Amino acid sequence: MAEETKAPDSPPDRLSLDPRSDYFDEALLSRGVGIKFNGQEKTNVIEYSISEGWIRVAAGKSRDRYGQPMTLKLNGKVEPYFENPPQDEGAASEG
Repeated sequence: MAEETKAPDSPPDRLSLDPRSDYFDEALLSRGVGIKFNGQEKTNVIEYSISEGWIRVAAGKSRDRYGQPMTLKLNGKVEPYFENPPQDEGAASEG
């Protein structure tokens, strides 16, 4: 029987790397979140939204007046995934 009561093993609808954002979640980001955008792997994504179909990427080395990277919003199909399995404290170690 599958344990469906725990959180599903898929990233949330929206997630951000910016600690000032309401969508920042350090616990999820520590697992490593990969993004496929329109079928291509993207490594420079700062924020994404699956339901709205967009990602934000850094616009080169440009910075805003607060020193944060300037971003571009790109529309398309967003497919996030976790790069690492969840950390289970009670998991038995092999060996």
